[in-house]
Amino acid sequence: MNTHPYLRAYMAGILAPSLGLLIALTVFILTRLVFHVPIPLERVIIFPMALVPNAFGIWNVIYIWSGPHRHLPIGFHGALLPLIMVPLGALAAAWSGYLMVGKQGFTWFQAISVPYSLLIPWFIAAVVVYYLIWKYVVRFLNQVLGIE
Repeated sequence: MNTHPYLRAYMAGILAPSLGLLIALTVFILTRLVFHVPIPLERVIIFPMALVPNAFGIWNVIYIWSGPHRHLPIGFHGALLPLIMVPLGALAAAWSGYLMVGKQGFTWFQAISVPYSLLIPWFIAAVVVYYLIWKYVVRFLNQVLGIE
């Protein structure tokens, strides 16, 4: 019987970001409708909702596929994902005109300015969060599904 380990790995990978994005979408909707924030939040959430769960799923398939040849624990494997996703996301946002690079920092949607001094701490925080999600959540799901 074929147990489809890559399909199970993909599904285990997409669970955590899908739930996280559901919570983020709820916060965005409340922010937009209750607090009347005039920033186009729906544009901010489209990219993560479309790509982040798929990236997690594919990244978990790659982890399972590497099998006995893997040299990194799953937490470190997951912590590498922002190193790929952040530059690609920034490049896509800059190419589409949503992200402008200035002398003092980045400007999103001609409304949100982020100084360069905040980028390093935010990026480190993202790597730490990804490490923890992969170490505890994705690893647990892989074990429950019997693929790790």
